[in-house]
Amino acid sequence: MNFVTAREKGLIACHFCSTLCKLPENITTEDGEEIELHCPCCQSEIHSRIPNSLSRTWALLIAAIILYVPANTLPIMTVTLWGDGQPDTIMSGVIHLMDGGMWPLALLIFIASIFIPILKLIILTGLMLSIHFKINWKAKDRTVLYRITEFVGRWSMVDVFVIGILVTLVHFGNTATVSPNIGSLSFAAVVILTMFAAHTFDPRLIWDSCAEIRKRSNKESQ
Repeated sequence: MNFVTAREKGLIACHFCSTLCKLPENITTEDGEEIELHCPCCQSEIHSRIPNSLSRTWALLIAAIILYVPANTLPIMTVTLWGDGQPDTIMSGVIHLMDGGMWPLALLIFIASIFIPILKLIILTGLMLSIHFKINWKAKDRTVLYRITEFVGRWSMVDVFVIGILVTLVHFGNTATVSPNIGSLSFAAVVILTMFAAHTFDPRLIWDSCAEIRKRSNKESQ
């Protein structure tokens, strides 16, 4: 696959306004530290690559994976009606909705609260591993996959929104109560951590890995 990265052409894009800028000839100091660069359009600080992208993304991703277990095994909320009620996990809530004939809502919560978070964790982990092991496989497709993951990940907070709405709307005194449980905090933490992990991940590293492999292949062929 023949391609040229922006870095190889001496270009850099602003993370805020996407203005394409020309890199100065020397972007490091005598001590080897990167010079602080600013976008000529919006004056935001720009980097050729997000500093410590891999280490920060790994830290956030591992924390999200650890919290994903209690988020799905601990009760997320308790609905008490006429003194009778029991804690529900996300999956048990989906099952109760299905039993009640509310299939569209059950499907929505299943996709947003179970399918999307675990898919996002798997995709981000796969992208990180592909960079770590320098896998030269469909860099464009991996970048598109990352963009889709970054966009849909924010819609995983449906359960937390539902709990907040129910707690606010249910005002029946001793007749009915809705209370959030520790599972909701774990789930919210998972969503937030994966959103930050997607934000700190630099997709340009995918192309850097492929460019490095391409250069190595060209040297070996010569």
